[in-house]
Amino acid sequence: MREFHFRLNIPAHEYLAYYQGAAREVVAMSAEGLRVRFPADALRPFVTHAGIQGAFVLRVGADNKLQSLQRVGD
Repeated sequence: MREFHFRLNIPAHEYLAYYQGAAREVVAMSAEGLRVRFPADALRPFVTHAGIQGAFVLRVGADNKLQSLQRVGD
């Protein structure tokens, strides 16, 4: 299993496009300098009135499919 560390700062008005289905994927730059792409709906548990902010860890299996997404800090 591989894991990627990254930070997100998506204001509520920007996440609305993801929530409404206009955008299906989120692309983030990992701390390791790799571009990470994952389904936008994986972020739904982390949405607040302000949007989505914080540090996250994304874990993928050997097939590069999303296994888990966890918020690990502000």
